[in-house]
Amino acid sequence: MKALIQRVSQAQVMVGDECTGRIGAGMLILLGIERTDDQATADKLLGKVLGYRIFSDADGKMNLNLPQSGGGLLVVSQFTLVADTRKGLRPGFSSGASPELGEQLYDYFLQQARQRHTEVACGRFGANMQVSLTNDGPVTFLLES
Repeated sequence: MKALIQRVSQAQVMVGDECTGRIGAGMLILLGIERTDDQATADKLLGKVLGYRIFSDADGKMNLNLPQSGGGLLVVSQFTLVADTRKGLRPGFSSGASPELGEQLYDYFLQQARQRHTEVACGRFGANMQVSLTNDGPVTFLLES
């Protein structure tokens, strides 16, 4: 499981004309799920995401995690994140989870996030989504479980 995390001053995801999720300051996660992932993998990655210190403290240093910052969390599924890009000019998706497993683990990740954090918004699994954001910093990290 991979999470591309971005510190944002705002972010939203649209499916057609519907806004499915929106946050102000906080963290946008693009979540990629692999076929070998399970609930334990999701729990481990969520712990890392929520604990990762990417928000500035009073001295301007990245010492605060998401709960300490009071920011929102926007989670968007992105299967292309787990693509194999090592060979050729076309990505391979053989390591990606099946749509059924991907949706199950995405929903589980969201459920656990909502139990551990106050403001959680999301995209729609499998949908064609339009994600807009203002990356604050810019600050972007790839986390893997």
